[in-house]
Amino acid sequence: MIKVSESAKKRISDLMKDDGYDALRDFVRVGVKSGGCSGLSYELKFDNSQSEGDKLIEDNGIRIIVDKKSVLYLAGTILEYSGGLNGKGFVFNNPNAQRTCGCGESFSL
Repeated sequence: MIKVSESAKKRISDLMKDDGYDALRDFVRVGVKSGGCSGLSYELKFDNSQSEGDKLIEDNGIRIIVDKKSVLYLAGTILEYSGGLNGKGFVFNNPNAQRTCGCGESFSL
């Protein structure tokens, strides 16, 4: 469903610890919402509870929850982290995206 690269795993674990979350117990909530210059944008935040209807995915030691509306949009996505000079941050490599904006934060199908 969603894969987590090694670079994203390390950064997520560090950020969760900094924010008082435990990567072994808590979750990364990933979703899609309307907005952005291409029509849909990604959401990424930490959460310590799972809602009814959330799908739990575990990859590379990271527990991800996705709301049922976002599951179809995110199938096959690889979450990566780029910490280079351009400071891009988290990158969603989504095979379902037909078009993405220049910053990579929004997409359309």
